[in-house]
Amino acid sequence: MKHLKLVLERLRKNQLYAKFSKCLFWLDQISFLGHVVSAEGISVDPQKISADFSAIALPLTKLTRKGVKFEWDEHCEWSFQELKKRLTHAPILALPNNGDEFGIYNDTSLSELGYVLM
Repeated sequence: MKHLKLVLERLRKNQLYAKFSKCLFWLDQISFLGHVVSAEGISVDPQKISADFSAIALPLTKLTRKGVKFEWDEHCEWSFQELKKRLTHAPILALPNNGDEFGIYNDTSLSELGYVLM
């Protein structure tokens, strides 16, 4: 609630307004810009990295094809170790300190409008 109040006050101070019909409040988690924001922190959205995992797993996937001889090589070993590392060590980002200064950056065109709080 404190963060929401700070953001809304900053928007009002700069004569910017949120369209509340497009806002969601008090969710347990939300996907935003390729990340999942929750009470546990910020982590990479699993849907955004599924294609990356498919590419990494390709050497292992090839081993399961019908008629292919099972030969474990350095590509399979790298693939296995990389998948193991990524599945057991999800990156988590921290929330900013309240005392830090923030800036609002915008990018506008005739059809779109975007803002980033940094």
